[in-house]
Amino acid sequence: MRVIFFSLWVLIASTASAQQFAFELWHTGKVVLDTGDTLRGLLKYDLDKDILQVQANNRLESYTARKVLLFEIFDETVRRYRNFYSLPYALAGQYKAPVFFELLQEGKLTVLCREVLEYRTTSSPYYFYGSYSRLVLIYKYFVLRENGMIEEFRGKKNDWYELMPGKAEEIEKFAKQNRLSLDDKYELSRVVEYYNSLFSK
Repeated sequence: MRVIFFSLWVLIASTASAQQFAFELWHTGKVVLDTGDTLRGLLKYDLDKDILQVQANNRLESYTARKVLLFEIFDETVRRYRNFYSLPYALAGQYKAPVFFELLQEGKLTVLCREVLEYRTTSSPYYFYGSYSRLVLIYKYFVLRENGMIEEFRGKKNDWYELMPGKAEEIEKFAKQNRLSLDDKYELSRVVEYYNSLFSK
């Protein structure tokens, strides 16, 4: 019996370590440089270092966020197009510098996000093995204000409704009817998209 449990434990641990994140993969896409040039090919991004690698025209090039206006990829892991923009922002209290943000929704409420890897402790399903730590991908969300300022969203999921004055009750009803969780990146995107649509009619 212990052999079976140990084998399952090894499987859980190996699955967690073998997972691949989108930023570890090459994606078909295009990039628009600050020179106005557009390159099409395979792209691999690193939001931690704000570097974009591009395989195009039989060449491999690396660009910092300073050299990129925007890039778009088709992410096979989620079967979606994803759009990223280089925008000035002060990370960790530093002076403002161009960093990559993914655009979730644009409109009355414009929401951006960045990916971060963190170690999270997970309890084992088998009590006598305790718990283990594994890397998980989390998202930090930001709001782009009309004046161009970018503010990190630090509230809880229901605090999103406070950013939708006059429409909060209607939006919350929409989320519940469609069983959308504001903890999920793409479901949050749908909720914000619906909110923005109310101002485009």
